[in-house]
Amino acid sequence: MTRALRCHALVLGLAAALALSGCGGGQAPSPSAGALEKAVIKVGTLPVPDAVALYIANARGLFAAEGLTVEPVTITGGAAALQQIESAALDVSQTNYVSTFLAVSRGRKIKLVADMYRAAPDTFTIMVQKNSPIRTVADLKGKTLLVNNLGNIGTLAVTTQLKAAGLAKTDVTFAKTPFPEMGNAITSGQADAGWVTEPFITANSKALSFRTIADTMTGPTADLPIAGWVATEQWARQNPKTLAAFRRAISKAQQIASGDRKAVEAALPTYTKIDRTTAEAITLGAYPSTLEASRLQKVADLMLEYDYIDAPIDVKSVMASPDDR
Repeated sequence: MTRALRCHALVLGLAAALALSGCGGGQAPSPSAGALEKAVIKVGTLPVPDAVALYIANARGLFAAEGLTVEPVTITGGAAALQQIESAALDVSQTNYVSTFLAVSRGRKIKLVADMYRAAPDTFTIMVQKNSPIRTVADLKGKTLLVNNLGNIGTLAVTTQLKAAGLAKTDVTFAKTPFPEMGNAITSGQADAGWVTEPFITANSKALSFRTIADTMTGPTADLPIAGWVATEQWARQNPKTLAAFRRAISKAQQIASGDRKAVEAALPTYTKIDRTTAEAITLGAYPSTLEASRLQKVADLMLEYDYIDAPIDVKSVMASPDDR
């Protein structure tokens, strides 16, 4: 009888252990769990669709399965994020690739650690009011166009379309306005057009009857890499196991985001102002699960072509070593 009770207790103990190991989406712990240099990291994100994989990974226990706790921290933009990782206020952060390569060209010691978001058709467009006389990119000559940041990915994308239409960058006046404010700024006459991304493409179309005159992610910018995860060179070197754990989890979450639209729609309202109805309507970009130098090189080469940087950048030199995976 005693032996039977002991066996029963052993079975219950094993069952409890198995249940605990399955917490957080049923993910089994990684062999490296408990061996990380940092078990808790702060990760900067913007409340936009680009970063959805981070929240999917947290919700489904993908980070927990790696022995890693990720604390999202809302940031204001790529430039501020770089300062925060350099000051160690953040361990890893979202950034756009143009900001990253601009920083590298100025000697900043940073490393790309994972991919995040890539443009797709109709995800970054030039919009005008319904009754605007502007019908094509060529009609923008002498007009004022809003972008969320000057000298960054918006101006680069628009400039490629200006060139295709026979215009120069100087033929348009660029002005800086946050995406949420662009619609009202154009309506009030502060500008003639805006470079807009989702969910504001959908919002401006519905609420203000705006129309799109051009998709800026075509031709040389088709499938352009937009955003990724970045850390300092020092942090990547000092925390290889933590970096590898982050990469494994985020890659799995990117695969989920890429293959399951409903997972993205469910996650967006949890960290953005996008409600479920809007999440179902917006056009999404792509969520790559691997960081590929050949794809990212396209951004650096465009930046050189359009004088954003003075010398070529070998993107491979900006990527954290694959040996750290």
